[in-house]
Amino acid sequence: MGELITLDTQEDKLRSSLLIFACAFMNFAVMFWLAIYWLMGQNYSTNIPLAYQAVSLSSLVYYLKTRNFKLFRFIQLSLFLFAPFVMQWSVGSSITSSGVTIWALLAPIGAVVVAGWRESIPWFVAYIILTSVSGFFDYFLGVGNTGGLEIKTIGVFFALNFAVMSSILYFLVRYFVLETEKIKQQLDEKHTLLVGEQQKSESLLLNVFPVNIAKRLKENQALIADGHSDVTVMFADITNFTQMTEQMAPQQMVALLNKIFSWFDAMTDKYGLEKIKTIGDAYMVVGGLTRHHEDYVKSIVDMALEMQTLISQHPDLLRHNMGIHIGIATGPAVAGVIGSKRFIYDVWGDTVNLASRLADDGKKGEIFADKTTYNRLRQHYLFEAPNMLNLKGKGNTVAYKVLGVIKS
Repeated sequence: MGELITLDTQEDKLRSSLLIFACAFMNFAVMFWLAIYWLMGQNYSTNIPLAYQAVSLSSLVYYLKTRNFKLFRFIQLSLFLFAPFVMQWSVGSSITSSGVTIWALLAPIGAVVVAGWRESIPWFVAYIILTSVSGFFDYFLGVGNTGGLEIKTIGVFFALNFAVMSSILYFLVRYFVLETEKIKQQLDEKHTLLVGEQQKSESLLLNVFPVNIAKRLKENQALIADGHSDVTVMFADITNFTQMTEQMAPQQMVALLNKIFSWFDAMTDKYGLEKIKTIGDAYMVVGGLTRHHEDYVKSIVDMALEMQTLISQHPDLLRHNMGIHIGIATGPAVAGVIGSKRFIYDVWGDTVNLASRLADDGKKGEIFADKTTYNRLRQHYLFEAPNMLNLKGKGNTVAYKVLGVIKS
């Protein structure tokens, strides 16, 4: 019974405030009733009301100090239940007491709102039993007198007891419903904010990972690693950017690079490709990671030509004498998510290394493609005669410079 219950939730705090409200009102009502009796010339003993107030207020003070809500609740509900019957028995019968036992109904009703419907059942059963016992004594032991009280006094208090008790129950339940609605509204607002944050998180996830990878991450797939028999990889390096960083303020340099890479991001979406990452002033794109895009080799080359045109012709970039050189390779690769903190989606394999080396060996404005890419697209694009490049880590490698689209 003395087990401590902490009020952590809004619902718990609401129940506490309701019980304190009922406690305060009952103490006020006791004194108000005595005052009415005295004003009407009735001599009523103050022993029971004062004892009620002493126990009630003591339990309230104890609760405010210890926050032992369970004990406070038990004491108050017990007072609500037993005090009206004791007051009736001290007067005589339900008639002479003006139906004061109606106040005991506050115990089971109060239990519903401050404890829950399951906990209210014993209180309701106790109320029914006490009411039945009281009725039994009224029937068999009643002597037919009013205990010295005038009929008009009994009638007034019948009306007062039923009116005030009905009002207390109504306002108690009304207050509970209103506060519950407020809590529900607050929960709805929090839910809306939570949904918004979830959408932001999903949007961020989709900005970092391909759609199918993001879905697998949300499903808590422990290891994501996929082998691809055929993809096309492109590396694009911006020329003259390192020298520019020595001449520009950090904010200007980052703003310019962000503008360029944002253009590239838009092109990636346009051609249905996957941006993998940026490394300094290099931009990496892969096609063929999803099955729904079958013409990814052509899309990579189209994007490379558009990037080349943008960098060489855009007025904001011409004054910086910026350029771009690109390497493209087609073949098998492995893709997956690595790391447990700030994890990234990356692609590995000889195809990736070849595309990177082709980009490194190119000069401003050049787009180099490997032999596999050339063989697939030579009917659609203009290529320069094969070049023998001595690539780092690769040795002599045949590469083809992309010149443009063959016009029909």
